[in-house]
Amino acid sequence: MKHTYTIGGMTCGHCRSSVEKALNAIEGIHATVTLDPPVAIIRMDKHIPTEVLQDALSKVGDYTIEIAQNVSHNNNPDHVEMNSMHQGHDHTGMSIPLEHGHQNHDHAGGHMAHMGNLKQKFWISLIVAIPIILFSPMMGMKLPFTLSFEGSYWVVLLLASFLYFYGGWPFLTGAIGELKTKNPAMMTLISMGITVSYIYSVYAFVSNYILQVPGHRMDFFWELATLIVIMLLGHWIEMKAVGNAGNALQKMAELLPGSAHLVQPDGSINDVPLQQIQEGQHVMVKAGEKVPADGKVISGETSVNESMVTGEAKAIKKNEGTTVIGGSVNGSGSIVIEVTGTGESGYLAQVMKLVGQAQQEKSRAESISDKVAKGLFYIALIVGITAFIVWYIIDKDINIALERMVTVFIIACPHALGLAIPLVVARSTSLGATHGLLIRNRNALEKAKDISVVTMDKTGTLTEGNFRVSVVKSLSDRWSDADILKTMAAMEVHSNHPLAVGILDKAKEYKTDIPKAENVTLISGTGLSGTVSGQEAKIVTAAYLDKNAILYDKSLFNDLAGKGNSISYLLINNEVAGLIAQGDQIKPEAKRTVEELHKENITPVMLTGDNEASAKSVAERVGINDVFASLLPENKEKVILEYQHKGKTIMMVGDGVNDAPALARADIGVAIGAGTDVAIDSADVILVKSNPYDIIHFLSLAKNTSNKMVQNLWWGAGYNIIAIPLAAGVLAPVGIILSPAIGAVLMSVSTVIVAINALMLRMK
Repeated sequence: MKHTYTIGGMTCGHCRSSVEKALNAIEGIHATVTLDPPVAIIRMDKHIPTEVLQDALSKVGDYTIEIAQNVSHNNNPDHVEMNSMHQGHDHTGMSIPLEHGHQNHDHAGGHMAHMGNLKQKFWISLIVAIPIILFSPMMGMKLPFTLSFEGSYWVVLLLASFLYFYGGWPFLTGAIGELKTKNPAMMTLISMGITVSYIYSVYAFVSNYILQVPGHRMDFFWELATLIVIMLLGHWIEMKAVGNAGNALQKMAELLPGSAHLVQPDGSINDVPLQQIQEGQHVMVKAGEKVPADGKVISGETSVNESMVTGEAKAIKKNEGTTVIGGSVNGSGSIVIEVTGTGESGYLAQVMKLVGQAQQEKSRAESISDKVAKGLFYIALIVGITAFIVWYIIDKDINIALERMVTVFIIACPHALGLAIPLVVARSTSLGATHGLLIRNRNALEKAKDISVVTMDKTGTLTEGNFRVSVVKSLSDRWSDADILKTMAAMEVHSNHPLAVGILDKAKEYKTDIPKAENVTLISGTGLSGTVSGQEAKIVTAAYLDKNAILYDKSLFNDLAGKGNSISYLLINNEVAGLIAQGDQIKPEAKRTVEELHKENITPVMLTGDNEASAKSVAERVGINDVFASLLPENKEKVILEYQHKGKTIMMVGDGVNDAPALARADIGVAIGAGTDVAIDSADVILVKSNPYDIIHFLSLAKNTSNKMVQNLWWGAGYNIIAIPLAAGVLAPVGIILSPAIGAVLMSVSTVIVAINALMLRMK
């Protein structure tokens, strides 16, 4: 069983980690938790009540969990839709999970709440902090704007107490959750800093003003106020950055219009909300409007801009029989479409699901950053306590010693490290999706830098796959050319291979009367077999004839194949009856793609089931030197395995159907030309368009993503290498000392820099 739940109370990566660990600790559960949107996708061996899940989360923090109900529109068990009480529907009809208790907030704000909205908490805390800053000295020093009056210290105490519990509550509850899961990190460090500051300040207040113990004890109320306000501000900015990094998915959901022009059976047209549109209905799309759903054009002609959906920034001609994608923009023509996909079954929803799943996975770099972040807590704890002891021994002043310890705790928060990788991945997967690159496996982004060989299928990858019949020839006195064409067409009706399309187009052109074929079955990697007009027939390749020692005219084959044709032979009663030769056009981007691979020192290799002469003809024209032809699907897999045994890292690019074994075997499997069929299980990456140059775009995106990951990891870790010693006071002899407030500023700035760096990720 698989269910989706909304989670309330998560504000950062550590919160997400705590929730995920708590849920996975329950027997019979495998949970994946995401921060944006704040949801948990849980697989259960048996039904587990929501109360049990809530109890588990309550033990690690102030989190809420709300169950979702399966409401299937297409009988798909993986299709999950939120219960109306816990779900927001945008005008598209897609389900967008909202955080419990914040249905009226925007999507970016949905994951910002932890015991209330962070934005609101920041502004209230700032208002409370202002009088504290005005009425209390900084480190015992009165500033030019410091004010005081009789009893003002009581005002400071009361306001500071309110600020500690109200403004500091997200950090305190977060620390409790971290400690319960034995995973102390950022929240624990912040809580230690503000708690030490508050408790010592209360002690100083009681000693100075109530017990009136001789000697003045300095308080940290000024530092406490500035610390909490700065931390809340940094947290708020960070949460906005997290939302912005992955908001391409939200933008996709907003591509669809709010209503559609539904064509009634009597020909009249009614405008209805998009949610009411169902598969099979007819919808009119007027000039300049957005296409409301996936569909097939049944009347009219137009051009459609799909750039916002697939990244292909050009007008694509659409006429009767062609498909359109929901969210694309219609051109100057008016068309009527038959709806083939709506809501969760539509292309956009599938893309959003794929990208969401990719963002839930944990990459190798993220695992490393998690370990480093956890180690930083213990480093900060040790350095902080050591700094306290050393400074107390040197100055005999507990105030200065406490200040050093608090500054170390605050400045060493591993927040930047916790966000270093997730933000880059969120940006990368979302950016790829808007350019027609769907990344199903996040690790493909990291593996791409090691690719040394790119193996490619010929048909559909390097060539258009739009075969045109150039020769129909009978090779037996008992059969005419027309007999060969209609017999092969009868069998190809049952196939969707590009070669089949070419033969059927030729039969349609000649207005051939196509007989009925029976018992048609696929011969893997070879062709078809069946019965036509009572006779056993097969469509096979020359390799099949050679393997089975069936005689044929090889000189004729070499002549036709040498011109770049793909040859299909017709066997009737196991005797060669005739052949059809078809030519294919090389894609204009194919040669440029191969040239770019050579520039990157990546070896392009062609793996094809087509004949060797045709394969070499195409390979020579695009610049590929290594060619493996006449391969069955399992042979392609073996070739890849041989390269891997030589220590090569392989990317396989194919159509995702015949190439499934090779795609699965390769280090990175890339399905090209998927169009609206994005559910290709064998591929790690799906290229929506049929443009081979998108291989280069993916490699570029992967390279830039890896660079951003490294930059963020170095910043997150390198910042602490410098900041922790400074906070401990190693440069105090030369007059450089950081206050806790400055430490909080630096910590927040480091997090914001990591977020901004992730947002600067580009395709090229």
